[in-house]
Amino acid sequence: MMIMMMRAATAAAVALALSLATVPAHAAGERAVPEILPMGVAVSALPVAVEDRTGYQRTSFKHWNAGANPSDGCNTRAEVLIQEAIEAPEVGPGCTLTGGVWPLI
Repeated sequence: MMIMMMRAATAAAVALALSLATVPAHAAGERAVPEILPMGVAVSALPVAVEDRTGYQRTSFKHWNAGANPSDGCNTRAEVLIQEAIEAPEVGPGCTLTGGVWPLI
């Protein structure tokens, strides 16, 4: 989910930058004419690449906090998984999640 949100934010930022006025190179002293692109054109101009998770290790990201209710054992990651499930997972001792179905992204 976080990766999807980051991708969406990055795509939106790039699309915004592309849709804003761009200044073509002109001879010195000439007034630049901005180019405005429709959002759809700007987004379709974005390069698409295959996701690369080389080197990713979940243990490198220790920022998960104790969650909204620290006494239930569910950290923020588990709370988000539970919240976004189409079919809720079973929550076991220590907030161990089993089962569950999430939307494909």
